[in-house]
Amino acid sequence: MMIETRRFVLESQRAGHADALHAYYTRNAAHLARWEPKRPPGYHDLDAWQARAAAQEEAHRAGTRLSIIARDGERIVAVANFNGIERGPSRSCTLGYSRDADWGGLGTMQEVLDAAIAHVFSDLGITRIQAAYLPENHRSARLLHRLGFEREGFVRDYLKIAGRWRDHVLTAKRAPQR
Repeated sequence: MMIETRRFVLESQRAGHADALHAYYTRNAAHLARWEPKRPPGYHDLDAWQARAAAQEEAHRAGTRLSIIARDGERIVAVANFNGIERGPSRSCTLGYSRDADWGGLGTMQEVLDAAIAHVFSDLGITRIQAAYLPENHRSARLLHRLGFEREGFVRDYLKIAGRWRDHVLTAKRAPQR
């Protein structure tokens, strides 16, 4: 899968992206730390990224997960993960995403997710995408609202983020009716 947007090239993550993923997550570790699970020692080592990238590629082939990287040239500027892809009656998945600290406030995630979500709905046949965000993450709240996600609920102690269990706002977007 390869999609071109105005500024970026989006492609499904492959084992060959391990070096670029390692660079992206190492460069952004401090920026992402408050929004992600606490990472164990060695998590950002290159060999760990090689193993994860190979596993991501295999999960994509199996149809259970789609990880998309967005590049401006060779450098990864954003990542979108569509996890837990269900192909049965629900035809749903859960969205997680991150962007490079240097690309904040520039419409990066809007551009990347507009294209990625359109692909997931039209080419993968998914009919519902869920996303959750921390209540204080106003940027994610605004982004998801602009993308057409609707608030569906609030969950206490939903995910362990930055070392502690955190509440989350739950949202979802349904595919356009065909």
